[in-house]
Amino acid sequence: MLLRKHSKPSAKRQRNPKHTRECLLQAAFQEVYKSGFQSAGLDTILAATGVTKGALYYHFDGKEALGHAIVDEVIAVMTRDKWLLPLLGGGDPIETLINIVRATSLRPEAVRGGCPLNNLAQEMSPLDEKFRKRLARVFQVWQEGIATALRRGQTQGTVRRDLDPDETSSFLIAVYEGYISLAKNAQDVNVLKAGIRNIVGWLRSLRVPGSSTD
Repeated sequence: MLLRKHSKPSAKRQRNPKHTRECLLQAAFQEVYKSGFQSAGLDTILAATGVTKGALYYHFDGKEALGHAIVDEVIAVMTRDKWLLPLLGGGDPIETLINIVRATSLRPEAVRGGCPLNNLAQEMSPLDEKFRKRLARVFQVWQEGIATALRRGQTQGTVRRDLDPDETSSFLIAVYEGYISLAKNAQDVNVLKAGIRNIVGWLRSLRVPGSSTD
């Protein structure tokens, strides 16, 4: 997932509540991605945006509410844009999934930071039920989107009918997230490159023989 950069708003823009809220949300996301939710500092977020503490509390009740908004409005949208929107195109779902996986960022900062969704799930799911439910919903929507596309492929005759779309989509997410975690732990982009090759090879095996568009 590509990470969007934020910039400090001008004094004029700070008077735009919608823009101010978005700046706070993006700065908070970057801080949580870098440091984790528990270690993320509100003062650091405010310094990055030039927004006052009063403005922050005008838009968010507190740090927990800000964290929930990160899941609902940033991470969920990143997952939707990367995975779900391309799958709605109606083409061969296997080809689309291969393209999505191949487009995974290999930038050093992405390998160093890992997956924002999985990072928060590992950190916060055992500690906060509200976080856990929100994160579970993102995973569920992701899984359902892939499964729906695989069912369409089965109907179109491009995806093997012996596959269970729900189990297959869950397995894909687990393997994809696993390789990102392994690369993060190793701090080695080559681990992720190998993972992408292996996932692409497995995805090809899901096709009905003779239906490949490669």
